Amino acid sequence: MLTVEETAALLRTFDNVLILTHIRPDGDTVGCAAALCAGLRALGRTAYLLPNPGLTETTAPYAAPYAAPEDFQPEAVVSADIATTSLFPENALPYQDRVDLAIDHHPSFEHFGKANIVRPEAAACGELIYDILARLGPITPEAALPLYVAVSTDTGCFAYANTTPHTHAVAAALMRTGIDYQSVNKVLFRTKSRKRMQLEGAMMDQAEFYDDGRIAVLSVPQSLMERFQATESDAEDLSALGPQIQGVDCAVTMRELQSGVWKLSLRTGARVHATEVCRLLGGGGHAAAAGCTVLGSRASARARILEAIGRIVPDCRL
Repeated sequence: MLTVEETAALLRTFDNVLILTHIRPDGDTVGCAAALCAGLRALGRTAYLLPNPGLTETTAPYAAPYAAPEDFQPEAVVSADIATTSLFPENALPYQDRVDLAIDHHPSFEHFGKANIVRPEAAACGELIYDILARLGPITPEAALPLYVAVSTDTGCFAYANTTPHTHAVAAALMRTGIDYQSVNKVLFRTKSRKRMQLEGAMMDQAEFYDDGRIAVLSVPQSLMERFQATESDAEDLSALGPQIQGVDCAVTMRELQSGVWKLSLRTGARVHATEVCRLLGGGGHAAAAGCTVLGSRASARARILEAIGRIVPDCRL
């Protein structure tokens, strides 16, 4: 396992770099990849991001300046905020055995790179990328803006329990570069489309509660998306809704990706270890935020996740 200093030294030896992000890309993976790309370019290296077909209107602007041309042939491949190769987008699958450096912060990280660095205690992978880039030279505004996106999104604008003093120190350092963080906060945390608000209202209307109201299950079947003609941008980070319900310390968001394929996202308090629950269903993540994918009907997917919760928290009442 590499240290931050060793990782920075390794990156100095790289050129013609391709950086990978995970499926259903969020602000952390996109922000980390874009910032790393900007940092490498500041060193005079050639670096690109592999285009990710799952980018939304929110995340696409940060990746767009760094998209790799179709004929780009990398000499080095780096993954950012990816715990396992099963989270590679389809166009990244040819690089499963070619990752020269994997950078991550998930406890479930599978060490698939030829070289690896992981910091499970970090609130966001962006914190680790910041520390690495700081060893390579001054953090430029071009790198600081996507890094701020990375850190702020994985902490819910610094409101989640994973936020640490180091998280705030990194954010402060990024803000001092002169980036327009206020616009980022407005777009990411204080603006919702009408369709998004309709989705949230429907999810709440159909929410199911268990364990004396401490477990909430919210569902987003394909029919609901079609009903409101909602896009992926409208549905981004819907898992943040459940934990806001008073009395809930285990929120399950079930999103139907295609017929019979459900992406389950858990957001939990200290009583329920989200990764241990999701690991029972082939997933992983963090202690308070994890996910997995299951096949079957809505009822069977719900039954499987509730059974998994019951195995990890035997005193819960389901």
